[in-house]
Amino acid sequence: MSKFTDYQFKPFIREAIGRLGFENPTPIQKEIIPLILKGTNAIGQAHTGTGKSHSFIIPVLERTDVAIDGLQAVISAPTRELATQLFNELTKMTEGTAIRSTLLIGGTDKQRSIGKLKSNPHIVVGTPGRISDMAENGALAIHTATILVIDEADLAFDMGFIEDIDKFASKMPASLEMYVFSATIPEKLKPFLTKYMESPVHVKIGERKPLTEGMHYSLVPVRSMNKKKKLLQVLEAINPYLAIIFTNTRQNADGLANYLAEHGIKAGRIHGDLAPRERTRMMKQIRDLEFQYIVATDLAARGIDIPGVSHVINFELPDELEFFIHRVGRTARAGNEGTAITLYEPSENDKIVKIEKLGIPFVHEDVKNAEWVEVKERHARQNRVKEEDAIDRKANSIVKKPAKVKPGYKKKMAQQVAKIQKRERRLTRKK
Repeated sequence: MSKFTDYQFKPFIREAIGRLGFENPTPIQKEIIPLILKGTNAIGQAHTGTGKSHSFIIPVLERTDVAIDGLQAVISAPTRELATQLFNELTKMTEGTAIRSTLLIGGTDKQRSIGKLKSNPHIVVGTPGRISDMAENGALAIHTATILVIDEADLAFDMGFIEDIDKFASKMPASLEMYVFSATIPEKLKPFLTKYMESPVHVKIGERKPLTEGMHYSLVPVRSMNKKKKLLQVLEAINPYLAIIFTNTRQNADGLANYLAEHGIKAGRIHGDLAPRERTRMMKQIRDLEFQYIVATDLAARGIDIPGVSHVINFELPDELEFFIHRVGRTARAGNEGTAITLYEPSENDKIVKIEKLGIPFVHEDVKNAEWVEVKERHARQNRVKEEDAIDRKANSIVKKPAKVKPGYKKKMAQQVAKIQKRERRLTRKK
């Protein structure tokens, strides 16, 4: 199918697709939609921005039968923000229909969640912990649902939610269809997949755009300066539409946001320790462009849609280098250009080398008097030391200790070595 109009969808789905302005399915949609329509277990491996969400939302809605009064599909996402985004996309498509759907996320009142389920939803979207909780206490009749979608499965695994998913999946029918979506498929996730999926179709879409397309990768040395002061220098030299500054921990995100506030820079913050109400308010403020800067952990690098990001700043390099790709993928979207700035210390050289091997073409830059200047590559000093060592070794190998030593022979040898070193350095400079 090359166009959405080629599919025989229900009228309300065709109308919703028209309203959303979708014309041609993306590669992941072309592959996954027919599989879900047929009921074939599948693993969809694709990155953010490939149209992954609608590849399962559309066929799940197509298969939802409003004549059946009970739960038919469960869609799980590892974070409240991701679950809310999916639920919002789902409700856009079901507007004006008899399809009932419910959002179940942690951090909200449990009794309210139980109350929502009294309407007997056809589809539930939620976080693993809250879905498991509702299934455990009998509020959610999960045993009737024959479709389970797990979005961002690798992130769910990293966050320790696979156990919750396993708990409620084990209560679902033996004929359960499972559709798993993930940017990567870690080895440790495979036993879980094998438990529930027999010979799934593995769809891998390498549609991540080239890392260099529309991107400028600036590598800024911190050297002996305090890293937070260096960040202030960098912020003084840029005027972003919206910049995300990444740290590795929630504590560091809070500490950095407070430091920026002390220096007159108002920054939003996104991390897992924010109270639910605060997270909702923060996301609204960010979308309303109340902040020019956001300090975030890697939670924001996976799936959360923050439009208009012009700059990404790696205040800390991530421990998992794949997250570097997710971070910088927040900018240069939808044909726009973007800048990724990475602050690095000499001790992080090995990490930088590994990132370069991922295909990142760093430009070595620094900020002087609020202006950007190109600086020598970090390899230059290392190479210079290596050259000096090689010259010393060569000179010492040429000048041999005489068989018969005379007074002052050491001084003469040293003079000969110095002469050869001088000549070799001159030759090296001419190369």
